[in-house]
Amino acid sequence: MNPEKSCIGLLNPKSPENVASVLRAAGNYRVNSVFYTGTRYPRAARLNPCTVDMSRKVSKDIAITGVEHLIDDTPDNLDIVCIEFAENAIALPAYRHPHNALYIFGPEDGTISQDIINRADAVVYVPTVGCMNLAATVNVVLYDRLAKSANEFPSLEGNRLIRESRDINNCLKVDL
Repeated sequence: MNPEKSCIGLLNPKSPENVASVLRAAGNYRVNSVFYTGTRYPRAARLNPCTVDMSRKVSKDIAITGVEHLIDDTPDNLDIVCIEFAENAIALPAYRHPHNALYIFGPEDGTISQDIINRADAVVYVPTVGCMNLAATVNVVLYDRLAKSANEFPSLEGNRLIRESRDINNCLKVDL
């Protein structure tokens, strides 16, 4: 069986801090790549070169690529999953993630266009009261994918994953 493939698509993101946090989530949850459209993010990143690097080493190998159109300019054979507060969308707890997916997230201050929604294989919403931050939404969706997938992380139990994943300043153990 081929390994699962997941990608993230960001529609015209504006905040370099949010994009850095998305990259960190992508690394933590083994996303293959991140794509974005628009000019706001690169412009803001150029104007704010001193932004704190929140991505850390876990995301250094995650490719981030600017594209003209998320669906047309990203890998084929991915189910298109839009994450949006939209009428008739599927609540995330009830959603079954596809093996291969491109998760599309709207801008921090807008929504996904109806054209993209119409081309999606699924539209999913996170059942919260009010909207979440872009990076927080990405983290919740990717965690849900992990929690529902037996293939994403082969060994969730035991100490190996903990030792490999935690910060160097963390040496905690639970006394049994």
